[in-house]
Amino acid sequence: MKLFRLSIITDEVSQDLERASKFARSFNLDGVEIRSVWGKEPQDLIEESGKIKSILRKFDLKVCAIASPFFKANLKSHKEYLEHLEYLKRCIELAKKLESPIIRGFTFWRIGSLEDYIDEIVEKFQKPLEIIEAEDVILGIENEPSTFAGNGEELGLFLKRIDSKNVKAVWDPGNDIFDPSGEVPYPDGYRYVRGNVIHVHIKDGVRKGEGGKPQFTPFGEGEVDYYGQLKALKRDGYRGYLSLETHWRLRRPSKDLIMVKPKGEEFSYLGEESSRICMRNLQKMLSEI
Repeated sequence: MKLFRLSIITDEVSQDLERASKFARSFNLDGVEIRSVWGKEPQDLIEESGKIKSILRKFDLKVCAIASPFFKANLKSHKEYLEHLEYLKRCIELAKKLESPIIRGFTFWRIGSLEDYIDEIVEKFQKPLEIIEAEDVILGIENEPSTFAGNGEELGLFLKRIDSKNVKAVWDPGNDIFDPSGEVPYPDGYRYVRGNVIHVHIKDGVRKGEGGKPQFTPFGEGEVDYYGQLKALKRDGYRGYLSLETHWRLRRPSKDLIMVKPKGEEFSYLGEESSRICMRNLQKMLSEI
């Protein structure tokens, strides 16, 4: 019996879903996570849902999550707010067609401290709460340093304020490496979301890379204590997916804008060979645990 179910975000391999699915099957993965496919984001993939299902059925893969860009938006823009409500509705429709239990989301672009804006953010989440609770789907909020819930502590505070069984944590230890406040992913960040984790993203990095700035690394070669983190997930009875979100690229420096808003061919370039290295490292670590 596997310790955890494994998946990969498809555009970390290729914009071609068949190619990404072949990669997943070569590592005997259980599923994939949909972010951008054929150059389209999830909210624009409803018409392609039949083709997606057919390809994944061919490779015996499930869709573990829809990695939507929901609420990577300007908190102060009513126009963007309305656009993202439509994104959410369309991503829910896609999730139901693909039998995915989770839609990933965020907490608006950071323009200050969470403490100063938490009331406004919670207010803006009331309509999405109505939508997801009526549809009985899970909205997984990811810790992302470019947004208000940028680390484990902030994500834990947000979830406490939202207080909904339909809103859980997408825990990304690797993102914590980029947290300006310097939160240590494990054990520090994890303790704030422990018990609320519905999905886990896997990536790695170092705080002071080239030029003294944080940068991504191959999985297992960065500063995240993944041995400790994975053992803690096992101990805590986590039964969701570990989804590889490589981000590091072999022979290519990452561009900040692409990584904050990943999609399309430019993002996926050199993704397959980079992800192959990271997936081998992940599976080796899991075998040792």
